[in-house]
Amino acid sequence: MADRYDLVIVGGGIGGSALATVMARAGASVLVLEKSDVFRDHVRGEWIAPWGVAELERLGLYDLVREAGGHHLRWNWTCHADVPSEKAVAEAIDLSVLLPGVPGPLCIGHPALCQLLFDAAAASGATVVREVSDVRVEAGAAPAVVYRLRGVEQRATCRLVVGADGRGSSVRKQLGVALHRDPTHHLFAGMLVEGAHGWPDDVQVIGASDDAHFLAFPQGDGRVRLYLGYASDEPRRFTGASGPRAFLSAFRLACVPGSEHLAGARAAGPCHSYPNEDTWTDAQLRDGAVLIGDAAGSNDPIIGQGISITLRDVRLVRDALLAQPDWSRDALASYAEERAERMRRLRFSASLVATLENEFGADARERRRRAVERRNEDPSLFLAFFAAFVGPENVPAEAFRDETRQRLFGEHDEVGRDRE
Repeated sequence: MADRYDLVIVGGGIGGSALATVMARAGASVLVLEKSDVFRDHVRGEWIAPWGVAELERLGLYDLVREAGGHHLRWNWTCHADVPSEKAVAEAIDLSVLLPGVPGPLCIGHPALCQLLFDAAAASGATVVREVSDVRVEAGAAPAVVYRLRGVEQRATCRLVVGADGRGSSVRKQLGVALHRDPTHHLFAGMLVEGAHGWPDDVQVIGASDDAHFLAFPQGDGRVRLYLGYASDEPRRFTGASGPRAFLSAFRLACVPGSEHLAGARAAGPCHSYPNEDTWTDAQLRDGAVLIGDAAGSNDPIIGQGISITLRDVRLVRDALLAQPDWSRDALASYAEERAERMRRLRFSASLVATLENEFGADARERRRRAVERRNEDPSLFLAFFAAFVGPENVPAEAFRDETRQRLFGEHDEVGRDRE
């Protein structure tokens, strides 16, 4: 005998639980299978871009996240080693005006958000199960999932299987969907800190020093998620017992006013490093199955789009399923098409940011200076950067062409044309 559901969702993190919640609210029967016993801090996804906040609202989940401690940011400081700190503060970007009705990015701890949405799925009527193992997916005309729970094999049939099981997705592999991967450009380290009460709660900072790309995103009450991007030839820079101390020391930055409050904070989670690159698939769909979130490919974390991408995936899949009685591959084709172009644009944006902020030395500083100079002459050259805030669909398509990159970073020849 097998249990029967409309949806079986493999992965109970943000994407899986959000989809389970909204589909259960709409009357679908949903089973969520989660392998972990508790959600842990893996130094991933705690900043939701304004366009992702808009997706939360469209899903009817915004109030839930705010009531659980979701913390809005108002200002962005862009700080660089060769820019006076007072200039960075004077030219702060007001993040509350980028999208109508959205008061800025939203920050919340990743494990807390996972648990919040997992509980919301259960409260909405979904069946949620933890500590499952040996998940086997059967796609096609009669989808099913076989799994083990406390040593006992279970089987659930359904109308559609959803793979929401992250970057190493077992569902994706079982469906035979190839994952493409760009070469690693740089490394990223992150750590949650507490006790940074001297740092303004509504200010995020992004910039570059001589040997690191730094980011700080407050979560309220003195808690801040810190990130450092650094060269891939320094893999042990923040590892081992001395890693957290070295990480915090790197935040003593002359170009960032008040950085001593970040450097002097206490670790409130692990210090973890990981390679940064983009991944993508050519197909998020199979008969009887669909991939969402990182299972369908992930954006370089340098521009912090992971949660926003996932929330858009959830909304588009929900809308397609509720609009079509036939949950076929064709019914979800519009989701796959939109996602492919969305991820292409965000790959382009991430590559620009990586070149601008996460390359170091004299040549990199000169390239950055030249790019800012060219941006001042033609602000349209920076439109692709704003895709990470307002959403890639809200930026003109021409901003994501190779010509933009060439004009921004190319060298100037004798007749006034840019060349790579």
